Amino acid sequence: MASVITGIGSYLPEIKKENSAFLNHQFLKIDGVEIPNNNEVIIEKFKDITGIEERRYANPKWNASDLGYFASLKAIEDAKIDPEELDYIILAHNFGDVKSAAIQSDILPSLATRVKHRLGIKNPNCVAYDILFGCPGWIEGLIQAHAFINSKMAKKALIIGAETLSRVIDKHDRDSMIYSDGAGACVLELQENSNQGILSHATQTHTKDEAYFLFFGNSNNKEEDSDVRYIKMHGRKIYEFALNNVPKAMKTALDRSGVSINEVKKIFIHQANEKMDEAIIKRFYKLYKQSPPKGIMPMSIHELGNSSVATVPTLLDLVLKNQIENQSIEKRDIILLASVGAGMNINAVVYRL
Repeated sequence: MASVITGIGSYLPEIKKENSAFLNHQFLKIDGVEIPNNNEVIIEKFKDITGIEERRYANPKWNASDLGYFASLKAIEDAKIDPEELDYIILAHNFGDVKSAAIQSDILPSLATRVKHRLGIKNPNCVAYDILFGCPGWIEGLIQAHAFINSKMAKKALIIGAETLSRVIDKHDRDSMIYSDGAGACVLELQENSNQGILSHATQTHTKDEAYFLFFGNSNNKEEDSDVRYIKMHGRKIYEFALNNVPKAMKTALDRSGVSINEVKKIFIHQANEKMDEAIIKRFYKLYKQSPPKGIMPMSIHELGNSSVATVPTLLDLVLKNQIENQSIEKRDIILLASVGAGMNINAVVYRL
């Protein structure tokens, strides 16, 4: 018995925002003091660290649940299933539906319920719920669906990651350039007598000192409304936390699978920061006294930015459909999915195609 991804899809918003769009922004420090460097220098340093050259923003008429619906349609079509056969719809996000130019999140009803409604599913036994787990939310949804399948409580599940981070960013914060919008979804199905699918997984939540490394806070511009909050982070702390902990969680998952590090063909890691992701991969391989093979880590952050829960499923979809240059995977390949984010949460999945 195995949990196998039989369909996958993603939605990339049509609005492209290049780094040059931030040249006229007023970037301020957390205390409200203007950053001394001019914006060209700020943006160039940002690009060197994160690798981001442009990102995608959603059309103002679409919300996160809409993006999730669009990605779900593609995943369901790819899986060639009847949506009425779904036992679960699990939707990972962080901020709900935030309407363009609004300041309030809307999560009533849940975004998963909204997607089920738009799909026109009548089956009341198709259970729809949201998961709040930071950037690792989609992978955790995959793990939960696998648990339902493994316990014979489900045969088919739709797992979605959708976010419109562009609507919760502080335009006076340099970190605002990191975030983007997007959605990815997959159908996970029970397949008897299959050696494909999820082989193992690992998840951790660190809260003693790390709970508020990502948080909702005021604008860096002290003249802005103090009752309006934006996504904020302690970047250096997150970087150090990720380097110290993500490789070990990845190793735990891989060791549980019984698969050799030499069998891993690709690692799909949350697209948070290019240099951080590269450092995580190097440290992961160092745990096995090896160096990472060339091309082991596909990247989409350069054009798509950090869309939180959507980065891993979107990246996987693009590679499976040969839309990232010099990156491909084939049947029987072993891949590793991994993420880190608010909570602070970490997870990893070992999967055989």
